[in-house]
Amino acid sequence: MEYKPYIHNAKYYETDQMAIVHHSNYIRWFEEARIDWMNQIGIDFREVEQRGIVVPVVSVHCEYKNMTHFGDDVAITVKLKQYNGVRFVFSYQVRNALTGELNAVGETQHCFLKDNRVGNLRRAAPDLHGLFLAQLD
Repeated sequence: MEYKPYIHNAKYYETDQMAIVHHSNYIRWFEEARIDWMNQIGIDFREVEQRGIVVPVVSVHCEYKNMTHFGDDVAITVKLKQYNGVRFVFSYQVRNALTGELNAVGETQHCFLKDNRVGNLRRAAPDLHGLFLAQLD
């Protein structure tokens, strides 16, 4: 399946005193792009939560390559790197949408919780499990 990159325009409030996007915003952008990716494959995150399934971030990593400035459009690509029904990993690339320059790369690791316990999506939501499985290379 072809995924469209998530496009984000760097806002003024996301910058620091040097008019460079503050590093913490990339983590927020990962989340925005991840939710967009899920929408593209047919998963409504609100529906997931309404089913009582919570998807916490277990760890996050971001490596900054080049600066993003106020007003820049960035294209964020998301890839499901690992998935086993209980835990999964996404990778991200943040590129300047105009020049293609790589600004950041990162990963987030997640698990599924059902009733405040680590859960298996295969049992809790087989339809969603199938959608995730279909995204693996």
